[in-house]
Amino acid sequence: MGRMSPSLRIANISGGLLKCNQGSVTAAVSRAGSWWSHVEMGPPDAILGVTEAYKKDSNPKKINLGVGAYRDDDGKPFVLPSVRKAEAKMISKKQDKEYAPISGTPEFSKLSISLALGDDSEHVKNGLNATTQTISGTGALRVGAAFLNSFFKGPKDVYLPTPTWGNHIPVMKHSGLGVKMYRYYDPTTCGFDFQGALQDLAKIPEGSVVLLHACAHNPTGVDPKPEQWAEISKVVKDRKLFPFFDMAYQGFASGDVDKDAAAVRLFLRDGHEIALCQSYAKNMGLYGERAGAFSLITGSKNEAATTLSQIKILIRPMYSNPPINGARIVTEILSDPELKKEWLRDVKGMADRIISVRTKLKENLKKEGRKAYKGIQHLPHQGWSYFNGRCDVKECGIFSPCYAPSHQVSGGIVK
Repeated sequence: MGRMSPSLRIANISGGLLKCNQGSVTAAVSRAGSWWSHVEMGPPDAILGVTEAYKKDSNPKKINLGVGAYRDDDGKPFVLPSVRKAEAKMISKKQDKEYAPISGTPEFSKLSISLALGDDSEHVKNGLNATTQTISGTGALRVGAAFLNSFFKGPKDVYLPTPTWGNHIPVMKHSGLGVKMYRYYDPTTCGFDFQGALQDLAKIPEGSVVLLHACAHNPTGVDPKPEQWAEISKVVKDRKLFPFFDMAYQGFASGDVDKDAAAVRLFLRDGHEIALCQSYAKNMGLYGERAGAFSLITGSKNEAATTLSQIKILIRPMYSNPPINGARIVTEILSDPELKKEWLRDVKGMADRIISVRTKLKENLKKEGRKAYKGIQHLPHQGWSYFNGRCDVKECGIFSPCYAPSHQVSGGIVK
C-alpha cells in the first residue's frame, strides 16, 4: 500500500476528528436532554394563565374577567396622565442607567413609607422604619418572608385569610414558611366573617405571624369596617401576634390614599410593630415596571439600621438590586407637589369609575337574571344570589367573587 500524501493524510485526520466531535456533541446533547426527561409539564398560572389564553383568543367580543389590572372603556391598558408627565421629566434630565443600591434609592424609600404612614408619621420622623425598594408587591412579600424565615423568633407559620391572593401561599412556602388559614369571607352573606375571623385569630399561637390585607381584599373585595379593624387590632395585640400587612391597592379601593391606609396607621397607633408590603402596580399603573417597597416598623433607630443591613444581605443573592425606571417614575410623582396632586386625582378617577362600573354590572345582571349566563349552568346559589341582587355592591377595588366552579368557567370560555 502506497504512502498517503500529506494533504490526504491531513484531510483524513481532520475528517476523523470531525466525526469524533460530532459523535461527542450528539452524545452530550442526548445526555443533557435525559437530565430533564423526568420533568412534567406544569399547570398554567391560575391568574396569568387566563391572560395568556385571552390574548390567543380571536373572538372580538372577548372580555378578560381575571386580569388584575385597570382597563379603559375599550378594554385597553390605561397609562395615567401623571405617569406620562413624570416620564417626560425623566427624559429631559437625561439620567444614567447605573445600578441602584441594593435597597434602592433612599428618596424612593422615604417617599414610599411616607405615602403609607402619612407625612406627619412619628415613625418616619424618628427613623423607626427599615424600608427597601423591591420588585413590586410580590418582591416585597418574598423579601419579607425571607427575613421572617431567617430572623423571626416565633413560630415559622404565617396565618392567611380564607381566601387570599393566589400567590401568597407559594411565596410563603418557597420562602421556607408554613401556611395556615383563618376565616375571613362568608359566602352566605357576601361579606366579612367578622366573628369567625376574631374567633380564629384568638386561637392562633402567641407570637405567630398574621397576614392582613390593608384594603381592597384580593380576591373578595370585602374589607373590615373601621370599628372591626379596631377589634382585630386588639385581638392581635392580646395574642402577641406579628402583623404582616400587604397593601397592594392604596388609593385604589376608595380613591383616597389616606383612607385606604387607615388600618395600617391604626395598628401603629395601637403600638404594634409591623411588616408592610407596598406596590405601585395598581395605583400608578406601573404593572410592568415592578416598583414596590418592603418595610419593617421597629422599636428603635438602631433596630431599623440592623434589620435593613440584614435585608440587604438577603436581597444581594436574590436579585442583587432593584430596577430603576419604575422607582424613578414614583419618585418624580411623589416628590413634585403638582404632579402628586394630579396623580391623586388620577387614582380617584380610576376608583370612582370602578365603583360606577360595579354598580351598573349589578343593576344589569339583576335585570337580566339567568339570561345573562346562558353558557354557564348550575351556578351555585350564593353566586346567583350575588348576581341577582340579594347582596349589596359592597366590595371595593377591582374584585368580586362569582363562585363558579373551574369546570363551569372553562365551559363558559369555550361557549
